[in-house]
Amino acid sequence: MERLVAHPGRQLSCYVHVPFCATRCGYCDFNTYTASQLPGMQVGEYVAAALTEIELARQTLGAGAPALSTVFFGGGTPTMASDQQLAVVLAALRERFGLAPGAEVSLEANPETLDESRLEALLAAGFTRLSLGMQSADEQVLATLDRHHTPGRALQVARWAHAAGFTDVSLDLIYGTPGESMASWQASLEAAVSVDPEHVSAYSLIVEPGTAMARKVRRGELPAPDDDDQADKYLLAERLLDAAGLGNYEISNWARPGHEARHNLAYWHSDDWWGIGPGAHSHLDGVRWWNVKHPMRYATMLSRRRLPVEGHELLDAATRHEERVLLELRLRDGLPLAELDETERARMSPQLDRGLVVEHDGRFRLTVAGRLLADAVTRDVLG
Repeated sequence: MERLVAHPGRQLSCYVHVPFCATRCGYCDFNTYTASQLPGMQVGEYVAAALTEIELARQTLGAGAPALSTVFFGGGTPTMASDQQLAVVLAALRERFGLAPGAEVSLEANPETLDESRLEALLAAGFTRLSLGMQSADEQVLATLDRHHTPGRALQVARWAHAAGFTDVSLDLIYGTPGESMASWQASLEAAVSVDPEHVSAYSLIVEPGTAMARKVRRGELPAPDDDDQADKYLLAERLLDAAGLGNYEISNWARPGHEARHNLAYWHSDDWWGIGPGAHSHLDGVRWWNVKHPMRYATMLSRRRLPVEGHELLDAATRHEERVLLELRLRDGLPLAELDETERARMSPQLDRGLVVEHDGRFRLTVAGRLLADAVTRDVLG
């Protein structure tokens, strides 16, 4: 790739991918590895490689790079790394790039990996936001998902996090798991809101090819998720979360006012971000690139002081337009009318007539019914 330049007038974010998990969930197709899949590689080796990538990223972007507005440690299970290891990586980002005033610094975590002392240490290290993988309050649903945590653990950790001083706690839920009843899903939602989270993400289960769950569905051991069932569960989530003071600001995300996930909004607005870690993707002003996926190859390349880039693409005007329509229609603020050409606006007319979209203040916004058919609406508009 040619030398990249970060523009001071644009927001810059950083994603840190920590690829380790204690076990692999049956529905997961993320770039994650258990200890048996990485013989001989320790978390410390990954941290050393990540620190080198941070250094090379800063050199590549040059002196004009803005301070980081948001940082997100995801995975995998970032809390498989120790508090000290996580703090070292965050400190390197702070030293090399700087953190903008009020920067959002998020950490994904499996509830079983956290306790009160760890939460206090992570807050002291500079993490400001916690995203907990709750998935469900139903033990049977967790077992179907191959999730290895007790149903109430995420709720307890959320309480501890608030007591420690975290003012941004998010719970991640999954609906539509085979065998999950509507009553079970309602109980999970009610359990989640009982601990007053600032943010809730609720995703429909997708059976990804190549996963253990996909093999079970193919063999007939599990039924495939039902679209109508998932739609009904989404509508229930909208009602209960809205009643609890959590407003929908993106199709799968609800937050109390002022607690929207700013890092994810950076993705949805196609801002600039650098992805650290194996398989991490990056974007800078229309240039997108991605790292090699395997952690050992990633570490080897960085030991030679080479950026671990596997490929890149330049986004032309047509692609950037399509992605803007796809992403911004998902948001509560919607898509500016001016982004669509005359033909696309004409294609939007039937969506307005069907009540899937409304036009207000010069923007198109999805209705609740439209959120259920967002992909179809986008396809119809783009033609």
